[in-house]
Amino acid sequence: MLAALLAPALARRHVHYGWAVVGVTFLVMLATAAAMGMPGVLIRPLTAEFGWSTADISGALALRLALYGAIAPFAAALLARYGLRSVVTVAMLLIVAGLALATRITALWQLWLCWGVLVGIGTGLTAMVLGATVATRWFTARRGLVTGLLTASSATGSLAFLPLAAWLAAHDGWRVALLPATLACLAAGALMVLIGRDHPAELGLPSFGEQTVAARPAGAGAGAARLALATLGQAARTRAFWLLFGTFFVCGLSTNGLVGTHFIPLCQDFGMAEVAAAGVLAMMGAFDFVGTIGSGWLSDRVDARLLLFAYYGLRGLSLLALPFSSFTVYGLSLFAAFYGLDWIATVPPTVRLCAQIFGRERAALVFGWVFAGHQLGAAVAAIGGGLSRDLLASYVPAFMTSGAICLLAAAAALGIRAAAPPPRPARAEGTPVAA
Repeated sequence: MLAALLAPALARRHVHYGWAVVGVTFLVMLATAAAMGMPGVLIRPLTAEFGWSTADISGALALRLALYGAIAPFAAALLARYGLRSVVTVAMLLIVAGLALATRITALWQLWLCWGVLVGIGTGLTAMVLGATVATRWFTARRGLVTGLLTASSATGSLAFLPLAAWLAAHDGWRVALLPATLACLAAGALMVLIGRDHPAELGLPSFGEQTVAARPAGAGAGAARLALATLGQAARTRAFWLLFGTFFVCGLSTNGLVGTHFIPLCQDFGMAEVAAAGVLAMMGAFDFVGTIGSGWLSDRVDARLLLFAYYGLRGLSLLALPFSSFTVYGLSLFAAFYGLDWIATVPPTVRLCAQIFGRERAALVFGWVFAGHQLGAAVAAIGGGLSRDLLASYVPAFMTSGAICLLAAAAALGIRAAAPPPRPARAEGTPVAA
């Protein structure tokens, strides 16, 4: 009802309703990313209260990251079958349940259930595949810009809430620190129900940049999940897929898996206060917002392989330099700006390469599998960082290793070549063609 009233009002002001859908999707991805990033301020409080080791806690956080990625390829099929609003509503309920139950935990297995399973699955349903679906379905022109904008919301959300959460954890306890992300998820979910729409044809609109209204695709049949697996089977036969998968594995390893999870404890090891360290992460989020949107603009104009080479190379150098910083807010400001601009700027050129190599129809599904590699890398880094701290009494080896691997990923990105797409898998009866 609200969309039917809002769409004509925006049209009178020459604003396409797709921008309203982008706005609410931005908030959804921002809120769910905030829930994903929250454990960065909770490792020390959980250790102090329950006596769990860093590696114990990191295992649950790694499961959350792995599920976040594993769900992504199937999230595209679920979005096609049930629509944006239904999938987002279920995702938000799972996340809120996980956050609420986490405040009552008394055993390690409960942490694995709440943070690992519930939050992992819920955030996986609203991962970057959601942004790719909205950008592809609602936009023909400005698609790279929209992809960059929604990607920025996901990365920025995981950092923007951290200063407030760190302050609440220090003054009122870690349970209270979960409240802002919980409320944000509830509010964003409600807005998606009220404003979100699955396809521009529902409102009699063409996608942005088109002149004719495309028919709304029928809901996916039972073969949607099989299509996702068939797409993986076909894509996995190409060298380009494994280079994309491998470089994005390194992206996850060097961002939310390592820095997003262990940066605050690393700073505390060097004598920096938790709230100040969280502020540096929030600063990275601000720079990331600019960098990722800029990357979306560049990905429409510059060879995506060259962008990936630059992004991974610069990220690797910044991580190698980090242990030699002074670990003050002033001393880390340059790192925050340099690394933040590059936090997840890799997404728009990676999505572009998926579309160039595998075709527009299968780009979202292939990217879903590539994104699974991203989160697998994040899970490895989350566990590896915890083990480095427990076994070697330092996070430095983990950060130095990550920086070196980024340099290898930069070289690998130049080897990605667009070849003839593999044969398209047979489509099950009733399964829609990607919009």
